[in-house]
Amino acid sequence: MTDSRQHQKTGTPRREFLRKAAAASIAGSTLLRASRASAFHAAGAEEFRVGLVGCGGRGTGAAVQALKADPATRLVAMGDLFADKLEASHGRLKKSPVAERVQVDADHRFTGFDAYQKVIQSDVDIVLLASPPHFRPRHLKACIDAGKHTFVEKPIAVDAPGVREVLAACHEARQKQLSVVSGLCWRYHFGARAAIEQVQDGKIGDVVAVETTYNASRPGKPWPMPRKPEWSELEFQIRNWYWFTWLSGDHIVEQAIHSIDKGAWIFHEEPPVAAIGLGGLQARFGDPRGQIFDHHAVLFEYEDGRRHYHYCRQMPGCFNQVATHVLGSKGTCQIERHTRRNAQGKVEWKYTGPRNVMHQTEHDEMYAALRAGKIINNGLYMCRSTMLAILGRMATYSGQRVTWEEALASEHRLGPQQYDWNQSPPPTEIAVPGITEPT
Repeated sequence: MTDSRQHQKTGTPRREFLRKAAAASIAGSTLLRASRASAFHAAGAEEFRVGLVGCGGRGTGAAVQALKADPATRLVAMGDLFADKLEASHGRLKKSPVAERVQVDADHRFTGFDAYQKVIQSDVDIVLLASPPHFRPRHLKACIDAGKHTFVEKPIAVDAPGVREVLAACHEARQKQLSVVSGLCWRYHFGARAAIEQVQDGKIGDVVAVETTYNASRPGKPWPMPRKPEWSELEFQIRNWYWFTWLSGDHIVEQAIHSIDKGAWIFHEEPPVAAIGLGGLQARFGDPRGQIFDHHAVLFEYEDGRRHYHYCRQMPGCFNQVATHVLGSKGTCQIERHTRRNAQGKVEWKYTGPRNVMHQTEHDEMYAALRAGKIINNGLYMCRSTMLAILGRMATYSGQRVTWEEALASEHRLGPQQYDWNQSPPPTEIAVPGITEPT
């Protein structure tokens, strides 16, 4: 078995999509030193003016974390499609521990499809992107075009064209010395970092296979889906965005990407050759039932024979587990428990270092880097992991073996490119393996 560290150095045609863009995203470390002493908001800057796009629960949480990360931050602009969502978020923020630095005047609370543009134009330095994933490529591009640092929630897209657009934006961000920090929060977990370092240092020998799971109950989204008579079909779907593939990417992309990302991390971001899988919608009832599956099982095949087995499920009343098991030629490692065992099952290492709140550390490290005249650009891995999750969905929806190149080259876009509240949303048929095309 080829050592995984050596394997990463060998070039293959499969890798050219993101290898070329890797020069576009990051080089080696995700922490890049600014090329000039006057890097935007370097050490000694008086304050960071923050804008929030997407005022749901995750966006509200990100705003609190951003304000906690640096004492000289102020939230000065907010944007959401819906006024009720925005005002609810603003109300929660004004009751938070950082309420005194929530300084969003009424004329800086924007709604509608162009709200993100108005936030960006509000003399902000940093934008937090937490809208439904479908909108993220457009929002990120606008931020980078305007010269803004960004925190970008996961996933960064719901289809291959969106991934390619984000990768291009991350390339531009690097050229402009702009930070792009990803919401793939396990990359910022101290114990997970230490455990994966054990694996990548060869402490369990050559990596043979990885098993990742994200088996859970239903997410904290309203179910059955609420609907008011005055809502158009488009508004109904966007307000219930999680349950529609064009908006969320399906839970394998929106939620289970955390586990898929840990597998990608272990494999040094090396793309697989192909994926095969199975999935369906079995235990979610109602009218309508939504569009996304409630279970997926995917095998990612790697060129040298290694395997990444991924399982995710959202079904009430079942056994739940979120875990990453790494199988090596000399032992095993469990990432979430940050424990390494030898081939006989004896614990040989366990992380005992400091604990952290990974969602907070994302922001802490971003602002600390800016203060030090550095940037963080997570562009490569957030794009690769999103594409890996999309590949898994394509395999389970279609029932076909889908190659990395096929998935990456797809021109199929989920959702419209222009928006009007009176327009009809995309069809929402539930995929049928063996019939549905791999898109």
